[in-house]
Amino acid sequence: MADPTLKIAVLPGDGIGPEVTAPALAVLGQVQDLVGGFQLEFTEWAAGAGCYGDTGIALPAKTLDACRQADAILLAAMGLPSVRTPEGTEITPQIDLRIHLGLYAGVRPVRSLPGLPPILANPNAAKLDFVLIRESTEGLFASKDRGVVLNDAVATETLVLTRATTERLFDFGLRLARKRKAQGHPGLCTCVDKANVFSAFAFMRRIFDERAEAFPDVQRGYSYVDAAALDMVRKPWTFDVMVTENMFGDILSDLGAGLMGGMGMAPSADIGDMHGLFQPCHGTAPDIAGQGKANPTAMILSAAMMLDWLGDTRNLPACHRAAALIVDAVDAAYAGGELLPFELGGSADTSAITHVVQSKIAMAAAA
Repeated sequence: MADPTLKIAVLPGDGIGPEVTAPALAVLGQVQDLVGGFQLEFTEWAAGAGCYGDTGIALPAKTLDACRQADAILLAAMGLPSVRTPEGTEITPQIDLRIHLGLYAGVRPVRSLPGLPPILANPNAAKLDFVLIRESTEGLFASKDRGVVLNDAVATETLVLTRATTERLFDFGLRLARKRKAQGHPGLCTCVDKANVFSAFAFMRRIFDERAEAFPDVQRGYSYVDAAALDMVRKPWTFDVMVTENMFGDILSDLGAGLMGGMGMAPSADIGDMHGLFQPCHGTAPDIAGQGKANPTAMILSAAMMLDWLGDTRNLPACHRAAALIVDAVDAAYAGGELLPFELGGSADTSAITHVVQSKIAMAAAA
């Protein structure tokens, strides 16, 4: 029987997007050939600020349709500060994709990579391993393109939390905490909110308690978002799975990336009931585009997350093996302390990082 073919919609986007996409595709092709058991079919599609500048449309209908039909979506980065809507906001088709495809669970792993300079002095910070889950379709972002400025005197945006999406979000987080507990993690799911001030977040916390009743084996935690930000610096190793609203998650996930060393180290996924999109946490970095300085690590790790998700959703253990091969190779690449990207003060460029990761994959496969 032939290996199953998985269709991957690839959206390189803008700025350094194409520069980090190429290494990720090279690594995916490498592990596909080494592990076997599946085939990846890549098709690139246009979207982003460049597309908007050329056509007046940031997310063409044919690109959206291709994403709907794909087995998974691999997105690099979109948007440029110089390309804006008439209202003055940047082009953000990645947010439109989340809404169109119902990608309510933004998964942001925070994991220390060996060999990198420590961000925090406490030795516990050298082994960070927790996951921030950001609701990605509602919250304050529900006001995207709908904000109102009244008489140039008052501006309003509306935060929206629905029961249906919030229930799915907490179920996702609680299931993940249960899965991580089986892997040796604490099995703690923390609701991050501002329930002491806003009724919407009191509503959110009530739903968390309701859904947690079905997960008696998972510990419950609670943290106001300001306290969570404090503790992500003061004692981040105490977290396991954190679940929060869209805007809070947007901010805290960048703090999490900072704990890893920078945005170029931080992978992410946006998951729904039917679709999965995988992208690095970083933006398009137009200031370094075309210079070969872009760090492809986050994009490569996002590709590994995609393989893991495909392994789960398509029941393909080979995808899990390929994902583990990539993650282990990235760890091995940095473990010696000699490979250091530009964003961390080093001189390792895009090509060098990709070469070392691919070399580690080859060595592991030959062992």
